[in-house]
Amino acid sequence: MKKNSLIFIGLAILIIGTGIALGIRSSKENMESNEMAETTLAMNDEDSMMAEETMMTDESIAQGNMGSEEMMSNDGALAPDFVLMNLEGEEVSLSSLKGEKVYVKFWASWCSICLAGLEELDDLSSSDQDFKVITIVSPDYNGEQSKDDFITWFSSLDYKNIEVLLDENGSIAKAFGVRAYPTSAYIGSDSILIKSMPGHVDNQTIAEAFMSIY
Repeated sequence: MKKNSLIFIGLAILIIGTGIALGIRSSKENMESNEMAETTLAMNDEDSMMAEETMMTDESIAQGNMGSEEMMSNDGALAPDFVLMNLEGEEVSLSSLKGEKVYVKFWASWCSICLAGLEELDDLSSSDQDFKVITIVSPDYNGEQSKDDFITWFSSLDYKNIEVLLDENGSIAKAFGVRAYPTSAYIGSDSILIKSMPGHVDNQTIAEAFMSIY
């Protein structure tokens, strides 16, 4: 009897010990599983936060670019578009120059102030500036000679860099509101006419004016 009791007690202790060990193992596995789940959730939360930060950064950049574009826009109305021939018979349009700042000088062959400024204008046309220089003359308008006579006369002069466009009958001069010669028109890269004013303007003043034009 005593021997059987000892055996029974031993088996009971073994069963209880095995149960406790299994319980501890199960608890440990559950803890490890919970820790892995918490780690996965933390990683997912971190990924979500990073994604949100990236979206916010992208939006900020987009808004910043939009703001830059708005800041770089010129005030005013669009300059009158034109398609005119140069002295070589090639068409030049203002719309084809969109994206470039353009200085336009209206002048006449009978204008003494214009003639006195041609050498300076030739230098400006050949200089490295961030704007394009073109000039417009209106044959058979406001006292100007005919197209053929003007081409013959101007070709005899030693100005190699001035680009002259022929506005026959002065329709473009009228569209720009030209009332005196010379007249300067300042056009932004967005084709906005910033200002138009009569009188001679030296090259430095022209370049400084375009520094504040986009």
